[in-house]
Amino acid sequence: MQYIADFHFHSKYSRATSRIMDLEHFNQWAKIKGIDILTVADFTYPAWIAELKKKLEPSENEGIFKIKKSFLNNQLSVKFIFTTEISCIYTKNNKGRRVHILIFAPDFKTVEKINIKLSLRGNLKSDGRPILGLDVKELAKIIFDISEDCLIIPAHAWTPWFSIFGSKSGFNSIEECFEELTPYIYAIETGLSSDPAMNHQFSALDKITLLSNSDAHSLQNLGREVNVFEFKNLSYKEIIKTIQQSKNSNGKLLETIEFFPEQGKYHFDGHRECQINFSPEQTKKYQGICPKCKRPLTKGVLYRVEELADRSIDKIDFKKFIPFKKIIPLQEIISGVFNQGKNSKKVEREYFNLIRQGKNEFNILLNLDYDELKKIASIEIVEAIKNTREEKIIITPGYDGVYGEIRIPESKKILKQMTLDIL
Repeated sequence: MQYIADFHFHSKYSRATSRIMDLEHFNQWAKIKGIDILTVADFTYPAWIAELKKKLEPSENEGIFKIKKSFLNNQLSVKFIFTTEISCIYTKNNKGRRVHILIFAPDFKTVEKINIKLSLRGNLKSDGRPILGLDVKELAKIIFDISEDCLIIPAHAWTPWFSIFGSKSGFNSIEECFEELTPYIYAIETGLSSDPAMNHQFSALDKITLLSNSDAHSLQNLGREVNVFEFKNLSYKEIIKTIQQSKNSNGKLLETIEFFPEQGKYHFDGHRECQINFSPEQTKKYQGICPKCKRPLTKGVLYRVEELADRSIDKIDFKKFIPFKKIIPLQEIISGVFNQGKNSKKVEREYFNLIRQGKNEFNILLNLDYDELKKIASIEIVEAIKNTREEKIIITPGYDGVYGEIRIPESKKILKQMTLDIL
């Protein structure tokens, strides 16, 4: 059976996050989007873990949880697992490091042990995504000592400011970061500003599973990147084994569904204050200095990938790797067709009209054929979806915290990613 999973987003207790990012709304929007498995998110935050204990119960799948029917008016719950994000800020090899890490845990008991240990290293009440002055390798040791069923994954691995490979404070390899624990790092999260094709230029990642998650801070952004699995018998352990590419797993990662990386807010290089948006070639021409203010440019994901890459795109045998697809969220497509903001009443009304008829967003964007789409949507929306599937779009890449702009040829309006999400 196939499952669409989003393992990384945030609750209402994280900074710059919607106040309705709670379990009931997660469940509602997972069904709207077509997502089967969600993270509970932010399990280190005391008030949130208390809410999780109150509202969750074990499902029929081992290590997988669901919301109690009493909190859903007897509606069905999607499936939940425990993951959370930690921000590690520390110094290593005479350089300041800021790396975000995803932790996967199997159950409440393990989560409680993790929270007790981490509370000795920092204030878990400060934010849903706590900041710890802890070396990532030391964090991994703590987690693995608590349970071998836990998983450590570097989050949004290429983001300039807060990632394992970031241009501002990252490393040049997984080994440099995790040292002797490197064999226990099985996956990275590619992040919104890179896609698997970019990552495959760095051959050191050939045996690493590339995961894609939304990192959403608002409900509309759930599932903007996801992972598609197939399991004979779903369980937490089978999810972990599949990510680890274990031969003993009964599961398979079929594909990832991606944001167009150019739309990510750190794809190109630049300086937001001066509205300078450069390709890596332009950045090299100016020796990494903003031509307006003469301060260093923020080097984006594409630049950083090219720094570490040891092969070009045309040298990659993509048949060896897990496939991926790119999407533009349906609400943004409708926004472009209607030439109105994606939160306007007209756009929202059409969005939910399509969801009612088309089952869910992923089904509309990826599965329905064009004859089926024409039965529920205008020809302009159908053409826009067709062009998105065929990647016939025009993109102005994002840079230095500014999201990229996408045009679909048949649409009048630039599709802008409107979000409060910050890293």
